[in-house]
Amino acid sequence: MLHLVFLEPRIAGNTGNAIRMVAATGARLHLVDPLFELDEPRLRRAGLDYHDMAHVVVHADLGAALAALPDARVLAFTARGTVRHTDVAYTDGDVLLFGPEPTGLPDDVLAHPRVTARVRIPMLPGRRSLNLA
Repeated sequence: MLHLVFLEPRIAGNTGNAIRMVAATGARLHLVDPLFELDEPRLRRAGLDYHDMAHVVVHADLGAALAALPDARVLAFTARGTVRHTDVAYTDGDVLLFGPEPTGLPDDVLAHPRVTARVRIPMLPGRRSLNLA
């Protein structure tokens, strides 16, 4: 199964959509503090009735999240990625790491020794972000 790690997510609705996605696919969602309250109405609304079917874990910091997944490859998704998302051979247990919606992953996280690849999803010029949703 894949593990999605959202570092300090800011938009509750996006995380709600991710909850729905992990419930439907069997992936696991790891949220790294600080974040909003998990009973936030926009999160509940976007996740529909999938919350009880999703495996969601909250971690105090990125170190704790990665420690919970000690043998996993960590693929950091960033606009500054060097590998296209279609060129990655995803394997069971991979961690797909995403940063806060307004800023993306900071440089210190991209340089983390556990990050095995910086992955990008190509966008047309002039587009800011794909967002987590």
